[in-house]
Amino acid sequence: MVQTLFWLIIGIIIFDYLLDKFLDYLNYSKMQDVIPDELAGIYDEEKYRKSQKYEKVNLAFSMITGTFSFILILIILFTQGFAFLDHYVSGITQNEYLRALLFFGILGLGMDLISMPFQIYGTFVIEEKFGFNKTKAVTFIGDKIKSWLLGAIIGGGLLLFIMWAWNETGNWFWLIVMGGISIFMIFMTMFYSRLIVPLFNKQSPLEDGDLKDAIVGFSEKAGFQIDNIFVIDGSKRSTKANAYFSGMGSKKRIVLYDTLIKELAEEEIVAVLAHEVGHYKLKHVIIGLIISLVQSGLMIWLLSVAISRPELSLAIGASSPSFYMGIVAFGLLFSPISTVIGIFTNIISRKHEYQADAFATSYGYGNALIVGLVKLSVASLSNLTPHWLYVFFNYSHPTLLQRKKAILS
Repeated sequence: MVQTLFWLIIGIIIFDYLLDKFLDYLNYSKMQDVIPDELAGIYDEEKYRKSQKYEKVNLAFSMITGTFSFILILIILFTQGFAFLDHYVSGITQNEYLRALLFFGILGLGMDLISMPFQIYGTFVIEEKFGFNKTKAVTFIGDKIKSWLLGAIIGGGLLLFIMWAWNETGNWFWLIVMGGISIFMIFMTMFYSRLIVPLFNKQSPLEDGDLKDAIVGFSEKAGFQIDNIFVIDGSKRSTKANAYFSGMGSKKRIVLYDTLIKELAEEEIVAVLAHEVGHYKLKHVIIGLIISLVQSGLMIWLLSVAISRPELSLAIGASSPSFYMGIVAFGLLFSPISTVIGIFTNIISRKHEYQADAFATSYGYGNALIVGLVKLSVASLSNLTPHWLYVFFNYSHPTLLQRKKAILS
């Protein structure tokens, strides 16, 4: 049984890798040097060739990084690397809570350090080459340190909570963990922009002026109270633009990247904002939260089943079953289910994007939204003609051409 589980894990890892690379190949095979007819008027020839080159470079880089990660995890499994780390932390302390923290802390930090050369190359070579990178070395290092600290505090806290529930609550484990995770997710939905984002970016209230007046005018027409409109200094890391909606109730806020304000005209910004308001008015934020909670519930139930079976820990080399080795084995086995869930959530997300576009269009911002989306896509050298199967598996948003067609229909 243990050996069967081991080879099942190996098979899942190989399948995931092959599927990912097959989808990349489909995307690559769809590229062409001559600008397609459907992109006439969107990309000029020079910009189009640059976008194709950017996509090819990223696909090649993805092949290298993906293959490296694939080989690394196979080496770890075949050399019983997880078991070695388990033995190492067991020699430091016999306290199972401290062992779990040490195990995942060393594993997470080690994996991040190993992948750091790729992260640096992606940011400071590829993104720099195509004119996107604005990240300075000190910002990159600061982001890393902050991310490690947040991971230790939040991830470590959640790990200890789940372990405590497993050890102390018996048959109530699933409900107690689900309740705790639900409270945490709702809290983060409401306060992420207030607590986490300021650690990495500066958020300033949108200044009074024509843009704010136009936004307030739209919000009054749409029956949507906007008290919190912030501008985030996204330009400190990249020239790419974005906007998002966060929070619920009185804690909701609209966040505009400074790069978005620089890139788009006033009406186009309001159109993008109308799209974001549409997500709120159409209850997409609540629906997304509910879906996340259902996913978490399923994952916690499957986790409880997995860690109650000692053969899972033994399958990845443990000399004796442990909670954290069971979590590692579960994470490796959960991958196919995660892929299926990802497909499902992407389908819903793409549907929500169409609906939010329709909401903005109903207030007369359809054409402005198209122009804004075109500008943002071209500025970020987006691949506007990805393979449909790649979109099905990986895209949370419809392609620009799909959105344009829906808005004009």
